[in-house]
Amino acid sequence: MEGIERRTVCVNGINMHIAEKGQGHIILFLHGFPELWYTWRHQITAFAALGYRAVAPDLRGYGDTDAPTNPSSYTCLHVVGDIVALIESLGGGEGVFVVAHDWGAMVAWYLCLFRPDLVTAFVSLTVPFRPRHPKVKPVEGMRAFFGEDYYMCRFQEPGKIESEMTKCGAEAVIKKILTDRTPGPPCLPKENPFGSNTTEDLKLPPWFTQQDLDYYAQKYNEKGFTGGLNYYRALDLG
Repeated sequence: MEGIERRTVCVNGINMHIAEKGQGHIILFLHGFPELWYTWRHQITAFAALGYRAVAPDLRGYGDTDAPTNPSSYTCLHVVGDIVALIESLGGGEGVFVVAHDWGAMVAWYLCLFRPDLVTAFVSLTVPFRPRHPKVKPVEGMRAFFGEDYYMCRFQEPGKIESEMTKCGAEAVIKKILTDRTPGPPCLPKENPFGSNTTEDLKLPPWFTQQDLDYYAQKYNEKGFTGGLNYYRALDLG
């Protein structure tokens, strides 16, 4: 991570931690759950070397960025508002490139919808655009299709899944989510809660070292998972 500068900027009423390197047209990298700016460490260095200004924030609720406790502070208007304010603070009013994964992609899709003038081009990883159903709320639809044990449904009750994650430990939770190869929709049965799953048999892939895992675990031990989980809890709020 040589040469990557890290600082805090005030955007949309919160303090947001960002990592950046390089000069030129801005490429904004947005992470998912349970991730951090650190997800993009290699891309930051690579694109800075190609003549871009690569910027990756810890999104609202994550890492060294402020984490409001109420899920109502994580609606799409809040999280997109953060990115709009960040782009403006970076001087990217004429448009930036955006590369995003998972929840970061959801935020970026709505950024494109609300403020297309700020986006030069967008690369979405793993998440296509999903317009809201006019009559069915997102969690209601997922519960009907996948059942109560579907992970997004299990994330809804404040404190419950956090308790299971605490029992399991941040390192084991992150290792399982980021390296699990089990096919099919991710479910967390109540009779086999997240905290009881073992990760002893999960081997780290070449792209994710123990040092990387240690960094994520340290940050989530400091911050907890509630900020990231609040994105799921705000799904039905808009």
